[in-house]
Amino acid sequence: MGHYQGRDRICVGNFVGAKMKLIQKRGNVFDVRGDTYFAHCIASDLAMGAGIAVQFQEKFHLRDKLRGSGQDLTAPTCILVGDIFNLITKSRSNGKPTSMSIRLAIRKMKFLIEDVGAERIVMPRIGCGLDRQSWAVIREILVEELDDVPVVIEVYQL
Repeated sequence: MGHYQGRDRICVGNFVGAKMKLIQKRGNVFDVRGDTYFAHCIASDLAMGAGIAVQFQEKFHLRDKLRGSGQDLTAPTCILVGDIFNLITKSRSNGKPTSMSIRLAIRKMKFLIEDVGAERIVMPRIGCGLDRQSWAVIREILVEELDDVPVVIEVYQL
């Protein structure tokens, strides 16, 4: 399902004719430059007080923008604020998402990707830090849900 190219691991979708390309990289997601969108997971309560969500809040000031968006923040969903896909995968920050709630948030992100024509999305290993999900499972969800979307997903791990 993938091969190594330099230091990056390239994975392609499940099926012949897959459009999505998933690239796993070592490095800091915030060091990425160029024309890109970002994605990360948060809770409906918008606490963003732990994990990488703290850095997303500090860098992009998302809490007030999300509250002011007028959109339903009930998990699972995805809300695009500027160039940030905010995957809302659980109700409370101290809770844990399920693989299904992550799948449904990614499915909503798919429609937003198509709406805005995003070609490149940079993200950490979503759901795998404090939320303790398996990267193998999340990667498979990404491939299954985004396989037919012409987008490059770059997943960063320190």
